[in-house]
Amino acid sequence: MAMSIKPDPAAFARKLAQLHKSKVSPNGKFGFHCSTVCGSMQRTVPWEDKWADSFTHLLKDVIKYDNLVNPLWPEYDSACQTIIEKVIPRVLGALESDGRSIEPVLIHGDVWEQNVGIDRETSQVLIFDPGCTYAHNEMEFGTWRGSWATYFNESEYQDHYQRHIPPSEPEDQWDDRNRMYALHININDSAGHPGSNSRRV
Repeated sequence: MAMSIKPDPAAFARKLAQLHKSKVSPNGKFGFHCSTVCGSMQRTVPWEDKWADSFTHLLKDVIKYDNLVNPLWPEYDSACQTIIEKVIPRVLGALESDGRSIEPVLIHGDVWEQNVGIDRETSQVLIFDPGCTYAHNEMEFGTWRGSWATYFNESEYQDHYQRHIPPSEPEDQWDDRNRMYALHININDSAGHPGSNSRRV
């Protein structure tokens, strides 16, 4: 498998969109039937009716792991509490208010360059090492905003994906949601790599 070849944006986006379109939650809820893992950390993913509640569980998990391995930082703890109590309900709550709804779909959960390769025999794109959960499809793209992103941060990948699945409403808050999902993955990276720059991003 070739790990250094950048996948074709159109083909890659189509494959990811197919996953999100074809694998919907078996019970209509967000979560998963068992705990999942991202990096070395187990994630709590109980079934939830609302996406904001499900994401709150995911974020609390990575904050907990991060605080176990990094120095105490009261300002950080205060900011995390504000995000949980005020920002998540406002930003993610908007997805399921005023008559709007989103469908929980299966996401890979850790799509980044080191989890993607090209089969040398078939030239097919392979995506491996998942941390699956039934979630908002846009959560898949938090990793693409990470400081470690080398090509998924190029707009053409997101542009091609949105030709298959457009941004959720309210569309003008897509970037706010993406920042929220990137925050989750940055804290996850900080917890997995104590002392890394991710905690300060």
